[in-house]
Amino acid sequence: MNSVAKNVCNIFRNLNFGGNNPSPLLSSLQQWRGIKVRVRGGNVEQALQIMQRKMTSTGMERLLKRQGQQTTHIKNSEKKVLARKNLDRRLKSQDLARKLNFILLKKIRSSD
Repeated sequence: MNSVAKNVCNIFRNLNFGGNNPSPLLSSLQQWRGIKVRVRGGNVEQALQIMQRKMTSTGMERLLKRQGQQTTHIKNSEKKVLARKNLDRRLKSQDLARKLNFILLKKIRSSD
């Protein structure tokens, strides 16, 4: 398990999973992202594994990472590197879109 999932698992281990009064944090997360995990037979570890899989598949894990990154200070040199990577990614995506558009237009014109 990665560190984000471990931190979330630790939070949920401390919550009250049984009984009639579920934790407000747990219910708000379930309503916000629609994640529900049932604990069957008191097997909390298995429920945490299922929760981790659901979090990964719904993108909750990426959201938690992004929130964690926003609270820490990012040096200007790191910002420049991240900005350059984002620019490269965007240019590469635009270039690929341009090539695909050209190929599709060529295919459509040749079929006419």
